[in-house]
Amino acid sequence: MPAITELTRIEPVHLARLEAQGIFTTGLLLERSETPTRRQTLADQTDASLADVAEWRDEALLLNLAFFGRHEHQLLAAAGYPGIRTLAESDWEEFQAAVTRATLLLGRVAPDPLSLRSWWEQGRVLVDA
Repeated sequence: MPAITELTRIEPVHLARLEAQGIFTTGLLLERSETPTRRQTLADQTDASLADVAEWRDEALLLNLAFFGRHEHQLLAAAGYPGIRTLAESDWEEFQAAVTRATLLLGRVAPDPLSLRSWWEQGRVLVDA
């Protein structure tokens, strides 16, 4: 599980408060924010809003995709996919084109097509209802 320090949409003050609650990985964050009640409790414990917790959860779900790491996170962020929700709401052709543009923009080697398709399909399954 990636460390919560890899989340880009979390302010340092909230990061410190999450760590004080014993939340050091995205997996623990996802567990502690699994239900609406748990999200409210976590927001209260960290003096954050429910919207903040939803953003952290959205990005944590993205970071937990299979075969997904720091470079892939940067690539998808550059492509306009900061979290799992935007990924899940995109259609395949739109997603593929955006990642291709971001790959060229960043001067990176394109992800293999199987990984790219896998991330898109996982995103559609993992997004919170």
